Amino acid sequence: MNETSTIIVAIALMIIMFGMGLSLTVDDFRRVVKRPKAVFLGLLNQLIFLPIIGYVLVSVLELRPEISIGIMILAACPGGATSNVIAHLAKGDTALSVTLTAISSIITIITIPFIVQFALLEFSGEAEKIALNVPQMISQLLIIVIVPVFVGMLIRAKAKEFALRMGKPVSVASVALLVIITTALIIKERDNVVPYFMQAGLPTILLNFTSMVLGYLTASMIKLKKPQAISIAIESGVQNSALAITIAIVTLQNSAFGIAAAIYTLVMYIAGFAIILYGRK
Repeated sequence: MNETSTIIVAIALMIIMFGMGLSLTVDDFRRVVKRPKAVFLGLLNQLIFLPIIGYVLVSVLELRPEISIGIMILAACPGGATSNVIAHLAKGDTALSVTLTAISSIITIITIPFIVQFALLEFSGEAEKIALNVPQMISQLLIIVIVPVFVGMLIRAKAKEFALRMGKPVSVASVALLVIITTALIIKERDNVVPYFMQAGLPTILLNFTSMVLGYLTASMIKLKKPQAISIAIESGVQNSALAITIAIVTLQNSAFGIAAAIYTLVMYIAGFAIILYGRK
């Protein structure tokens, strides 16, 4: 992924978050604050359960080192901005989804280096120093997530009809851009795609399915409403694959580590479509 591709991904994420802002009001977030247990459970699934599930899967399935490391990078990443789109279309709690994405994105700035270092040592025997610029990542989060949402909400408050008209087009356009980036990575690694898919296909499907089902079941167990359960399930299973790909290619300089994330992108879109049908039923 070159600099141009990275910029395109960032723009795509900004457009997605802007689209989400167009659908939100301040009252949506007030309702989230009044129900903190939903936020806590979502973060528990995202930050604790997901990496554990990823580690168990790659250990049991005995995958190639680059696939195992790729799965762990993916499991370490926060929920993707795409999850907010899926939650919105599935009639989930969009404000809860956005809140979980924002909070997990901040927390994983600290947790990602530790999980990735562990994966490198555990599965390849080579610990590599990950030089993450924390202030830069925080500023990127503000620019890519918080600012676009705020601008979208401001437009929603001042011009509601315009906001409602623009919501779907910006979401469709941004998702299309992310698909293009993923396709470009697969083309770059086309000679390895088939063997990698043979190994990464099953673990990515199991990771997605298990995390989403666990998210939904744990939310149901504490008697959260269906929209909240849907959002927690989505946040648990729809990862920021663009960030995982960026870590693999830009930070670790190994495109093979990004194959699992590229395949996961396809898997999570299919799962997202299924949960959208369920949520709108």
